[in-house]
Amino acid sequence: MNFEEGAVVLIDKPLEWTSFDVVSKVRNAIRVKKVGHAGTLDPLATGLLILCTGKMTKKIDEYQAQEKEYEGELLLGKTTPSIDGETEVDNEYDISAITETQIREAVKQFIGTISQFPPIYSAIKVNGEPLYKKARRGEPVEIKSREVTVSAFEITKIELPKVAFRIVCSKGTYIRSLVRDLGLALNNGAYMTALRRTRIGNFTVQEAHDLPSFIAQYKVTKIE
Repeated sequence: MNFEEGAVVLIDKPLEWTSFDVVSKVRNAIRVKKVGHAGTLDPLATGLLILCTGKMTKKIDEYQAQEKEYEGELLLGKTTPSIDGETEVDNEYDISAITETQIREAVKQFIGTISQFPPIYSAIKVNGEPLYKKARRGEPVEIKSREVTVSAFEITKIELPKVAFRIVCSKGTYIRSLVRDLGLALNNGAYMTALRRTRIGNFTVQEAHDLPSFIAQYKVTKIE
C-alpha cells in the first residue's frame, strides 16, 4: 500500500480504544502525517473503522455518509447515564411482566425515518467541546433532535435481561439512543452492553485488519 499517496485501511477497532487512538497508532506506525477516520466508534464498541491516508482523506465524508450495520446487546431493567457500561447503573426496573412479543413489537416503531436525541455522553461538539466532557463535569447541555433512517432493527436473541440485536442505519444514528428509547417504549429502562460495527457501505469487518497485525506488517522501522 502506498500510504503517502493515498490508501483506504480497514481496521477492526479493539475494545476500549478510541477511534482517535487507532488513527494515532496507525499514523505513528506508517509515518504518514495525513491519516483520518470515517465514522467514530465509541471506546466500548468494536468493529469496522475506515481509515484514509494521503489523498484518500478527501473521500472521508463520502465513506462516512454510507449506510452502517451493527450487531449488539442490551440489558433490560437498568439504566446508566451514558447508556452503556462507561458509567454506573443509576436506576433499576422490574422486567418480570415484559414478554418477548412486546420486545419484538416495540422495535418496529424505530424502523424508518425517525427523530432521535443523541446521548449526552457523545462526541457531538457544542461550542467546540465534545458533549461527553460537559457531561462528565455535570454541566447541563441542550441537545437537539436529529432525523435518521433505520432500515432494519432485528431482535436476534432474547435471554432476559439480555437482548441481542442487529441494526442497519444511516449516518448519524446513535445505537445507544435506540437502546434507551426501546427501554422507554417498554415503560422500562435499558442500556447497551456490547456493540460491533460489521459494515460501512460495501466494506465489511471481515475484510479488516486487526490492529496488532496491521502494525506488525506495515510499521516503518527506518527513516528513508
